Amino acid sequence: MAVSIKLMSAAVLAVALSGCGGGERSEKASEPPAALPAPEPPTPEPTDTRPVVAAFGDSISAGFGVDPGQSYPDDLQRLIDAAGYKYHVVNLGVSGDTTSDGVERLPSVLALKPAIVILEFGGNDGLRGQPVAAAKQNLARMIEALQGARAIVVLAGMTLPRNYGSDYIQPFGQMYVDLAKQFSIPRIPFILEGVGGVASLTQPDGIHPTAEGARIVAQNTMKYLRPLLKN
Repeated sequence: MAVSIKLMSAAVLAVALSGCGGGERSEKASEPPAALPAPEPPTPEPTDTRPVVAAFGDSISAGFGVDPGQSYPDDLQRLIDAAGYKYHVVNLGVSGDTTSDGVERLPSVLALKPAIVILEFGGNDGLRGQPVAAAKQNLARMIEALQGARAIVVLAGMTLPRNYGSDYIQPFGQMYVDLAKQFSIPRIPFILEGVGGVASLTQPDGIHPTAEGARIVAQNTMKYLRPLLKN
């Protein structure tokens, strides 16, 4: 009798378990998982297809000491836009760079395939009293490479404070004249014309333009750049 009661109890327990959702769980386990929604493809960055005007140089190009958007290349872009030309000015200035640094950075400039390059180097070489012949050779290497890539080069001339002496200042300034003639390229005689030496247009160091000075530098540059731009 005890055995029969145990068997009945076991049967009842089995029925109870079967009614507690065991079958439902099994059915759910057999269902395929719901598919996750496919992620939306990222929106591609807009590509600027305008020809590049590269402002390749040192702190004068980089906009040392002025707020973002106030360097001479920024102002140059605004002048180009206002004149209706479709070019993209790319600021490739690095503060403190010498002509030898410029030679090292050539690959990154050439990778942009610029239509025009405003080559602005030599000031730091001069301020450090480095040999003019070495600076001239470096500038020539840059011009040759850029012209080899079919870029039009505009050479930005510089000068030095008078205390460097005429024996150094004269060949330093002549370097730009000679290179422009050698490679048949336009030359800006002095990119800081009307700015250099003017206290109200330069920063306390007496060299780097203020935001207002940078606008004048852009205007100086635009005079030589405009004949090279195409509609």
